[in-house]
Amino acid sequence: MQKELFIHHHTRHGFYTMQKNHFHDQYEIYYLIKGERTYFIKDLTYRIGEGDLVFVDKYELHKTGDTRLPNHERILINFADGFLRHFNQPLLYEPFRMKIRLLSVPLQDREWVSSLLFEMLKEFNDGLSGSETALQAQLARFLIWCARRLNRGSGADFEHESPAHKKIADIVADINGSFDEPLSLESVAKEHYISPYHLSRMFKRVTGFSFVEYVNSIRINEAQRLLRETDWKVTLIAQRVGYDNISHFGRVFKEIAKTNPLEYRKTSKREDH
Repeated sequence: MQKELFIHHHTRHGFYTMQKNHFHDQYEIYYLIKGERTYFIKDLTYRIGEGDLVFVDKYELHKTGDTRLPNHERILINFADGFLRHFNQPLLYEPFRMKIRLLSVPLQDREWVSSLLFEMLKEFNDGLSGSETALQAQLARFLIWCARRLNRGSGADFEHESPAHKKIADIVADINGSFDEPLSLESVAKEHYISPYHLSRMFKRVTGFSFVEYVNSIRINEAQRLLRETDWKVTLIAQRVGYDNISHFGRVFKEIAKTNPLEYRKTSKREDH
């Protein structure tokens, strides 16, 4: 169960921003109990507060960051595809597939949400007999509750925090759709009629990534998918995700994935069987 489900509660004092480029093969649920955070997912930056739930799909690039307020408390749940294998219910995965991944829990429901999540945390930590079945049932119940509210329009009506946030969201969406093409800070800045210096500062402030970090992360994310799902040669995959130089591709891949492409393919194939 430890491999298929992870639950963690943490209270952090002071300011904190995730330092690593972050995507993984599990679904993620983030519940902010206290404080205020930013949360970048795919191409949008959310400002989240107390009682907000965030849903991150597997293999989706994401990063949390500070606002101007220190201190926060959160519960994090990660689970693999196989954990809910006994439930043949597509509704369970809808919160991870919607355009807006934020659900602001109404005040009258926050006590119930917190109680359920802390009950799951205790079940996870105690590891008693039958805990996996209990956690599967609790997680399924919780996800159905979330999906129903999102489908009723109870999710946040997303508004960009500023025109700069809207501009960067548009730029990130363009990058997500053209990462296989030659991309540079200068070319993207020119295409969007802003200076490279201004784009660099604004991109980092809004997403938490530098421009180069983001482009490399998106490219390596796609390379990992192709390594898992195809038998293409590494040189072809490198070209398909925007790298003309195979040595450079290998260096960037290892920096982000902490392994080389061939070893990643072998490991992912073993885990599938």
